[in-house]
Amino acid sequence: MDRKNLMSGEVSVIRNQKDTVFRMLLKDRKNLLSVYNAINRTDYEDVNEIEINTLENAVYMSHKNDVSFIFRFSLNLYEHQSTPNPNMPLRDLYYVSDIYSRDCSDEDLYSSKMIKIKTPRFVVFYNGRDIQEECFEYKLSDMFENHDEEPSLELKVKVYNINSGMNEDLKNECSVLKEYMTYVDKIRRYNTKDTTLENAIKRAIDECIKENILKDFLMRNREAVMHTSLYEYDEEKHIKNEKKISYEDGVRDGKSDSIEKLASHLASQDSELSLEEARKKAMAILG
Repeated sequence: MDRKNLMSGEVSVIRNQKDTVFRMLLKDRKNLLSVYNAINRTDYEDVNEIEINTLENAVYMSHKNDVSFIFRFSLNLYEHQSTPNPNMPLRDLYYVSDIYSRDCSDEDLYSSKMIKIKTPRFVVFYNGRDIQEECFEYKLSDMFENHDEEPSLELKVKVYNINSGMNEDLKNECSVLKEYMTYVDKIRRYNTKDTTLENAIKRAIDECIKENILKDFLMRNREAVMHTSLYEYDEEKHIKNEKKISYEDGVRDGKSDSIEKLASHLASQDSELSLEEARKKAMAILG
């Protein structure tokens, strides 16, 4: 997003943005509060206390996968990711800077009186196919070229892996997370070489409605969910293919040695990491 445009109130239109099913679900304040309660171990009930303040025209990827909201003096940024992204702290720094710039545009930053701003919290829900820990953090300081024991600037992003077998207690506390992953798992299970992606999504939607999984949401938004899911999984396939092409190009260009060396190092640091999984991580790191 252009910060000059943001400060002047002139927000340009970003074309070709795509929503995600996860984000569609969290546009419902009831669902959003349920996720908030599960993460924070609270039991708030008044959805009217939630103020959604997502920057609709701020995009750092090809589709909109974030939800930003204010609740009880905290600024919460929830994001869904299907691929690991260690650059999230920097992306969130850009994002929260835009929000603070917008919200404080009428404030005097040179005043002797301190301006109070909302306490930020950054959360990512990961459900990609690459193996990740159940719960971990991305830190802005990990991106610094020179390590600093006490960095002057820090931003932490909490990542929850919501794949099957991961954070089950969290999903049991929040039906929308659990049912969303049931929907995702059905698509993955039915999307085989013998079934088109479109038919896999149709079958997943039909079964979920029949089994009372996201029933009302899917019945109201069936067509939109269908199109959105097609886009999401086409993009996931595209990313997978791009990684494969990158690896093949790397072999031809003599870069495979770097990948193999890094993969071996990663595997040596983690006894549970297979060499193939280590290669995938090395490819992601080396681009």
